Amino acid sequence: MEIFLGFVKAFVVGGVLCAVGQILIDRTKLTPARILTAYVVVGVILGAVGVYQPFAEWAGAGATVPLLGFGNTLAQGVKTAVAEKGLLGAFTGGFTSAAGGICAAVFFGFLVALIAKPKDKSA
Repeated sequence: MEIFLGFVKAFVVGGVLCAVGQILIDRTKLTPARILTAYVVVGVILGAVGVYQPFAEWAGAGATVPLLGFGNTLAQGVKTAVAEKGLLGAFTGGFTSAAGGICAAVFFGFLVALIAKPKDKSA
């Protein structure tokens, strides 16, 4: 039963985060790209001040999978790398911590590009 409640919590939290993004798209003049960027930046800021990690532990995948979670991953990676390597870690930490996700996105994007048949939008 506890596992089921974890799934429900992740679904609800992720759904609320996505619903907020959709409301911003529908009700403001912000473009989707700006909203996605804002989500990452908010995740970085909340991760840097230490607020996002407890929330992510409570919400599970509902908080770690969306773009806020990606921003938090970047912030945590930079924090760790700066502690280990000093100033150089500020430039390398985010990439190191998010390398798996970035590689997966590039790989699966390439795979879909090979399989899918693109169509010209002007036609």
